[in-house]
Amino acid sequence: MAAICVFCGSSRTLDLGWLDLARLAGDQIARRGHTLVSGGGRVGMMGAVAVAARAAGGYTIGVLPEQLVALEIADLEADEQITTESLAARKTIMIDKSDAFLALPGGLGTLDELFEVWTTAALGLHHKPVVLVDCDGFYAGLIRWLSELVDSRFARPAAVDRLIVADSVPAALDAIEARLE
Repeated sequence: MAAICVFCGSSRTLDLGWLDLARLAGDQIARRGHTLVSGGGRVGMMGAVAVAARAAGGYTIGVLPEQLVALEIADLEADEQITTESLAARKTIMIDKSDAFLALPGGLGTLDELFEVWTTAALGLHHKPVVLVDCDGFYAGLIRWLSELVDSRFARPAAVDRLIVADSVPAALDAIEARLE
């Protein structure tokens, strides 16, 4: 099966609904036989997705920069924990170890990771699926803005179309699996 990298919030003060979404993602990734690649922390949604994946029998790989080990509290229960020297090295390893990318709700770090993998895909540096889960309209403003970028010719339609938007975790995983067949 595939190694699916999940980008999501690592905030400690999250609404329980977002934590439930992360748990669903981890559970479904594992139940479908995939490996989870995550940011390597055990707080917020990032921790919830990893704990749920392991609870469902999944294999987890965490990638965490040295500077964030204390802040994001390293997920020491990960089946494989990789510590990097920088955030840039973290993203490179996450891209290399993953067959697909799934972005759940999150903040600046999530957007940074999403845009990195999406941009490199749009440039043809990899052909891995990149899926954005727009649950409850969380990313509606971003999606609208992306459409405006195309309208004003700051982005090519083909580049924007590389981002797959799904409204649920099952739909996102179905889209990933369809593209990996």
